[in-house]
Amino acid sequence: QVQLVESGGGLVQAGGSLRLSCAASGRFFSTYHMGWFRQAPGNEREFVAAISRGGGRTYYTDSVKGRFTISRDDGKNTVYLQMNNLKPEDMAVYYCAADSRLLVVVSTIPGGYDFWGQGTQVTVSS
Repeated sequence: QVQLVESGGGLVQAGGSLRLSCAASGRFFSTYHMGWFRQAPGNEREFVAAISRGGGRTYYTDSVKGRFTISRDDGKNTVYLQMNNLKPEDMAVYYCAADSRLLVVVSTIPGGYDFWGQGTQVTVSS
């Protein structure tokens, strides 16, 4: 069982920045693909960004390209989401997710991940 704990959410003005962190338990973090998703009230959970094991491949939803950066530190069992130039439409609960299935493909759908954190709220004021 993998436990994921997100941190770093909060209230920020439009145009500001936040860095989310997700710390994972266990010895196999380096073998997981990792993803960030978000869910706003009344909406389905949507893909934000993902990073492959080893960090060689990264993926972003179009709306955050050029503003968000996903990275990982396997020595710290942690994945990060640097969010710059935040917009009101970025406001949501952000979830970290791990795919432990040792596939080559990095998923961009919630069903492609088998472990989830509890979420952290990001609020952007206009």
